[in-house]
Amino acid sequence: MKILVTGGAGFVGTNLVKRLLKDKHEVVSIDNYNTGLKSNHQEGCKYRNFDIINFNTNSFIDPVLSYKPDLIFHLAAIARIQPSFQNPQQYINTNFQGTYEIVKYCTEKNIPLIYAGSSSKHSGRYKNPYTFSKDLGEDIIELYKIHYGLKASITRFYNVYGPYQLTEGGYTTLIGRWLNNIKNSIQCEIYGDGEQRRDFTHVDDIIDALILIMEKKKYGLEFELGRGKNHSVNEVAKMMDINPIYKDAKPGEARHTLNTDNRAYEILNWEPKINLEDYLKNLKNG
Repeated sequence: MKILVTGGAGFVGTNLVKRLLKDKHEVVSIDNYNTGLKSNHQEGCKYRNFDIINFNTNSFIDPVLSYKPDLIFHLAAIARIQPSFQNPQQYINTNFQGTYEIVKYCTEKNIPLIYAGSSSKHSGRYKNPYTFSKDLGEDIIELYKIHYGLKASITRFYNVYGPYQLTEGGYTTLIGRWLNNIKNSIQCEIYGDGEQRRDFTHVDDIIDALILIMEKKKYGLEFELGRGKNHSVNEVAKMMDINPIYKDAKPGEARHTLNTDNRAYEILNWEPKINLEDYLKNLKNG
């Protein structure tokens, strides 16, 4: 198949591109390299420096692609909760308006779309600007599914970790940041009491689910993609032999995340295989 991956130089995007190339698909990535890295480029993928806000039927197809894709994985977004409080407009522009441009293109060209939403949705639409912007992306997909015949499925990721995760900067997640801190002898911090719990899900399991949606052509659905087991931040610190310092809790964060939805298993026969504790042990021993 001919597949377009938005955000293909980012964390999840890079892992997806690798898998698609391994499965002999023809892959094009578009990424504005806000958080994507050129060091993530995979041989065989065609990479284009392009912002999804400029994605439309008139300006996109000629300079970026020589063909109409058979499927689009839309992973491009500005992520993380805390930075969204400083620049909500940027989040809404990218995560809503950029998604809207892709939705219109997919509808006009009759291209199936698989969208990466966020499990932060379940903590409340107005919890923070990031969650709100991702929810707006889901809203426009639902509108176009109902009224304009868009073929699309929405996926929601839970606390993803694994190869190619960011380890530096304001867009890191807990596992990547702490691994980098340990490597560089930097003090690890916990915001709040550390009893907040997260459903840590390995990126390989996420990619397996995305591929199954594509292969089984399960469009028009919503899939919660989480391990189904959570750990407190204190428990993770113990797994990593960290003695953290504690700071005040940050606004907009969920107290707990946990996937309890079985639809991905029932429809896709998807079952996450990788445990966080095993992953961290392997890193220590490796």
